[in-house]
Amino acid sequence: MEPPNDHYDSPWKEAIEHYFPEFMTFYFPDANAEIDWTKEHVFLDQELRALVQDAELGARFVDKLVRVTELSGEQSWIYIHVEVQGTRQAEFAKRMFVYNYRIFDRYEKPVASLAVLADEHKQWKPTSYGYNVLGCRHTLEFPVAKLTDYDEKLDELLASDNAFGLITAAHILTRQTRKENQERYEAKLSLVRMLYKRHWDKQRVIDLFTIVDWLMTLPAWLETKIWQEMETIEEHKNMKYVTSVERIGIAKGRVEGIAKGRVEGESKLLKRLLERRFGALPVWAIELLSNASEPALEAWGEAVLSAPTLDAVFHTAAAPRKSKE
Repeated sequence: MEPPNDHYDSPWKEAIEHYFPEFMTFYFPDANAEIDWTKEHVFLDQELRALVQDAELGARFVDKLVRVTELSGEQSWIYIHVEVQGTRQAEFAKRMFVYNYRIFDRYEKPVASLAVLADEHKQWKPTSYGYNVLGCRHTLEFPVAKLTDYDEKLDELLASDNAFGLITAAHILTRQTRKENQERYEAKLSLVRMLYKRHWDKQRVIDLFTIVDWLMTLPAWLETKIWQEMETIEEHKNMKYVTSVERIGIAKGRVEGIAKGRVEGESKLLKRLLERRFGALPVWAIELLSNASEPALEAWGEAVLSAPTLDAVFHTAAAPRKSKE
């Protein structure tokens, strides 16, 4: 039996949004020490997409833009640009450079670019990008957390109270058990048992289980065994953390997260095809692509090679038209 596909992007997005202070503490403790966490931090994902939508510099795993307050108080706001990169990629350092200066150009505030490298190539660790021409030097150096550096620290990860100790362990175990369903089942069950042993509140256990469940996908019959084991644990400990309703929600959320990632990928591919055929896209076309359903994207994708105009492409599916700008 072929193993299930591993979809890493959705659980990482959820984890960073749920536990951003812990993310910073775990991977970038020096930077974390300079942030005033008593002040609100704000995710600016839509703003980031608008800034970089025409910068096709390789596939992105996860990217986030967060507005925070510096502890020194010298700046009212600073910006943190986070990239989680799942594969080795020649354009990665250049993308960090481009996104950094675009964010600075937009907000005219300091921008910290931070990278988590979740690929399997231990020696690949880009930390800078820039150029030197005619005496002018422009360089970005950025901190990097490399997940393969934690491969031999599983016990330490599992003992950590930081959410990203468990998440990093789950990511490593997911990589190590690719094509090995039984081994992944045993590793996932071990993590689930560990969650129940912690003195964490119910919602934290549910949230972290959802992330682990997303990362460590299994065939349906083994997923059923995981749920059965959880029922046994809850009965033994006389606790009811994950109700049947919550289980349905977790499963639904995982499916929706995977579907959302697939739609985003199809939208980006279609955008590139349209630009090759018709040149730079107008705002109304970009908005249609950003908000399209999967059936609409499929219909437009079939039309892109034969439709005589850009307008004709978008008339092939019954999608609401935006007014041209």
